[in-house]
Amino acid sequence: MNLVIQSLAPLSADHHTALLALARGASLSQIDPHAIRIADAAPAQRADLDVYCGTHQLDYAFVAPDRALADFGLVAMDMDSTLITIECIDEIADFCGLKAEVAAITEASMRGEIKDFNESLTRRVALLKGLDASALERVYEERLQLSPGAEKMLAGAKAAGLKTLLVSGGFNFFTEKLKARLGLDFTRANTLEIIDGKLTGRVLGEIVNADVKARTLRETCAELGIEPHRAIAMGDGSNDLKMMAEAGLSVAFRAKPVVREAASVAFNFVGLDGLLRLF
Repeated sequence: MNLVIQSLAPLSADHHTALLALARGASLSQIDPHAIRIADAAPAQRADLDVYCGTHQLDYAFVAPDRALADFGLVAMDMDSTLITIECIDEIADFCGLKAEVAAITEASMRGEIKDFNESLTRRVALLKGLDASALERVYEERLQLSPGAEKMLAGAKAAGLKTLLVSGGFNFFTEKLKARLGLDFTRANTLEIIDGKLTGRVLGEIVNADVKARTLRETCAELGIEPHRAIAMGDGSNDLKMMAEAGLSVAFRAKPVVREAASVAFNFVGLDGLLRLF
């Protein structure tokens, strides 16, 4: 297997030497100042690589040497804390003084401690009842930021011929704005009920939970005429696991431990554009 190692800081020659020995690889090539590729690395060395890379804030991934980004046809992304840096519902709640309460439920849900995502979302949205809907625009304008490397990753994926899907347990107010801004191909998210300019505390229609995320990936692949194994899925929370399990490559981005353990690749330090260096 090829072993790709990435860092936010330039990788020194000392790292090159240590990692080549640790991975028991045949040869090392430099991708750019922040990344190297080791050929014929031994996957059995994962435990040692975990320790070394964790200590030095490096991300590593084993990749089949014949794999190319253009082999895939779709990149599917979670939105909150994956494509963007915030949890939108937590920031909306801040406008009615309930950020701490809502954020605690969000965190427990993403860690998998609240097993029923529908219940988790319903509880959180109910706390927003009566909030002026203008708070959504303020969250988008004042607080929403793309995750590091997001635009570069999307540009690279599109250049390789991949379509893009943003599928979120968050809200379509934000996914639709991001679709227009970033030129995304497909989106799926929840709809907040708004009456007379106020949030009612309810979600309209089917809640986008883990099962719906996985189904959306399958349906999008079917629409594109590709098998799910030709999809890449990126996420950070437990409600992304079923979607990630459908894909041929799964990427845990600054994710909860349960997601890192299940994913093909984990980016704990580098940006989303780390995807492009894998191939």
